[in-house]
Amino acid sequence: MRVAFPETKKTYWFDAFPNIEKISKITSPVLIIHGTEDEVIDFSHGLALFERCPKAVEPLWVDGAGHNDIELYSQYLERLRKFISQELASQRN
Repeated sequence: MRVAFPETKKTYWFDAFPNIEKISKITSPVLIIHGTEDEVIDFSHGLALFERCPKAVEPLWVDGAGHNDIELYSQYLERLRKFISQELASQRN
């Protein structure tokens, strides 16, 4: 519902993606990556998830990236590599 109607503040029982309600329960590190020009899922959703996630690491907001081209930006792979090699690796030790 929030994707179609970003002003929605309530999660309805039929919402297929109630991520906002579940994110506070995640116990592992979380990397949120979102394009600032996402035409499918408004950027505000990425911000809201980041703000509510207790295990969020530094997010990546890709300036100018849309929904289907974010992986074409060099910082996307750079940030994923850092997350996997450093932030996740430190959790295993």
